Amino acid sequence: MSMIDSPNINRLTRILDLAAARNAAITNNIANVDTPGYRTRDVNFSAELARAQDGLRLVSSGPQAQQVRGLIERPDGNNVSVEREGLLLAQTQLQFNAGIQLLKLEFRRISTAMNGV
Repeated sequence: MSMIDSPNINRLTRILDLAAARNAAITNNIANVDTPGYRTRDVNFSAELARAQDGLRLVSSGPQAQQVRGLIERPDGNNVSVEREGLLLAQTQLQFNAGIQLLKLEFRRISTAMNGV
């Protein structure tokens, strides 16, 4: 338990962890765009966030990336689309930034309560 432990901070921490895990999966996909047979992986942000909101703890290693089905496969067996990954990267960055802004607001709220200002 941390010194500043609140339900809001815990939720926001999960959001940031999910965004970071998704970012890692996306950048790994981009790094493997030319690897024959590589299959695109992604973290289902919405499903993992719903699990976190329901109070289910994330596994200690964090959210797991799963293979994405239904993508167009090239003749070498690779199904990474740089365009798709770029859009997801931008979306994930927005989610992460929103989480950071909400976390700042939460700390400001706590600071105001402590200082009475």
